[in-house]
Amino acid sequence: MSLTTEEMIGILILCCHYVYRLCCRVFVLCSLGILSKLDYFEELNIKTIWINPIYKSPMNDSGYDISNFIEIDPIFGTMEDFEELLTGMHDRGMRLIMDYVPNHSSKEHQWFEKSRKREAAYKDYYIWRNCVSEGINIVPPNNWVSKFGGSAWTYDDLRKQCYYHQFFPEQPDLNYTNPEVVKEAENILSFWLDKGVDGFRVDAIKFLLEATHFRDEPLVNKSQDKKTVVNYDDLYHDYTTTQLGLHDMIREWRALLKKKSGEAGKYRLMITESYDKNEIKKTMMYYGTNLQYEADFPFNFLFLDDLSSISVASISKILDTWMSNMPKDKWPNWVLGNHDNPRIASNVGSTHARTLNMLMLTLPGTATTYYGEEIGMTDLNYHNDENEGRDSRNMLQQPMVDRDAERSPMQWDNSTNAGFSSANKTWLPVNQNYKTLNVEAEKDQSSSMLALYRKLTKLRQSELPMQRGWTCFLDNPEVVAFVRETDGLNRCFIVVLNFGDMKVNVNLTRMHIALNGHATVHISIDGRRDYESINLQSVTLDVGEGMVLEYRNSQPVHDNPGPQQKCYSIEKACYVPMIGIFLKC
Repeated sequence: MSLTTEEMIGILILCCHYVYRLCCRVFVLCSLGILSKLDYFEELNIKTIWINPIYKSPMNDSGYDISNFIEIDPIFGTMEDFEELLTGMHDRGMRLIMDYVPNHSSKEHQWFEKSRKREAAYKDYYIWRNCVSEGINIVPPNNWVSKFGGSAWTYDDLRKQCYYHQFFPEQPDLNYTNPEVVKEAENILSFWLDKGVDGFRVDAIKFLLEATHFRDEPLVNKSQDKKTVVNYDDLYHDYTTTQLGLHDMIREWRALLKKKSGEAGKYRLMITESYDKNEIKKTMMYYGTNLQYEADFPFNFLFLDDLSSISVASISKILDTWMSNMPKDKWPNWVLGNHDNPRIASNVGSTHARTLNMLMLTLPGTATTYYGEEIGMTDLNYHNDENEGRDSRNMLQQPMVDRDAERSPMQWDNSTNAGFSSANKTWLPVNQNYKTLNVEAEKDQSSSMLALYRKLTKLRQSELPMQRGWTCFLDNPEVVAFVRETDGLNRCFIVVLNFGDMKVNVNLTRMHIALNGHATVHISIDGRRDYESINLQSVTLDVGEGMVLEYRNSQPVHDNPGPQQKCYSIEKACYVPMIGIFLKC
């Protein structure tokens, strides 16, 4: 089935730009603070910004525990501030994506308070079950475990029942078998769409529904004593994730976004978040089917889940897993870091962080940048005496819960608190390396990570082969290499990256018969080799080095791929040089 006009418009919006993910509480201090940084985004050629939850919240989980879905928390300003930010972004041709958190609310939400009291209209807004009392202990209704460990059931003294929470006890799950809850979710989406937001990243989407039979989930280790089940990985989550009816709900939300897109005359994006390690087919389902459209794309967490070590083989496996499983005519996505995982520079080191950023920003599809990645920010090393102000739930002595290391304040310059705040103390400490690792220090350095990021985003924005057309991966055990080309253009780009542990010299002409002669270095990893002429028979790369080569090709690579090469067409298009236009073909 060919893409609809609406879907084509969405692709055109996505193809030239990246998504920049920022945490308002550590990027700048409020909505107007973001407004003051729009020049920075324009310099980086960023047109789409995704912000973390800024709704009313007691902040037990960085705002993902929401007490009012249609109010702005005072920490981030007022609704008027938000509207001013939205107007300012739209005036510059930028888009704002909000975090939508439908799975749960805060315990402090009025819905939960009314549900505890069994008020008729709200009695079944949450998932309540009877518990068995054994002395001073409460025995939960089944063995379901919270994502953060321990029982997923908490007893409520007022209602005298247990309520279900996939995450923290402060975040009771909403009951989507209740049609009134479904309507509430749609009303929340409509409220923000009517405000003018450009779309949503849907949080924790696979957790929205649970099996209504409430049976125990099966043990991973069948010999494990059932009484010792406390960790999330102890169970197969057959009854609490990806339940029947989930995709029906997503399609309803897509229909709503489509309706609102038509009313406003602009496309609204939907991105889904679901960690489905080793179950790539489940992730791909969020694209929808040939007949029914769902998300524009699901987030691709393979670099977070599967990158245990850096090598050509590991990187190539990740690329192949996503591209070979993605449905035809869909749009890829690439993620190197986010607010729940260690920063890429801390995970793999600064050298390979550069190489991975070059990879991510030259692959087909939409790259998602976590704030600070563009300057190479690293995880925060803090001490127990620095915990004041942190979200209470992130202070627990549970390593899987403590996610603040990757959430330290943005490092703008070398002044007090890295230019983030003039206060005596920030919510989280500033990373001690901010004196030398900051935006101000890097913006005029031609060899900096920021300079590399700026050049790569400009390349995507200005060059047709980097926007759509063909991507052909070249098979070589020493480097990751691929060609970006478009039908009708006799100019393509060859990306070559050394993820090995030693210097290499590769012959690109042996990788494909269409590659021969010389190419020009369009972008090198540190700027030192820019514009250098390279003989494709002898391309030398140091450890962690990468380059984007500009090459005049008389024969497209995708016309004759080798047996070990795979070519993918992402929104296939042709350039017609005689009349200078770009057409779908």
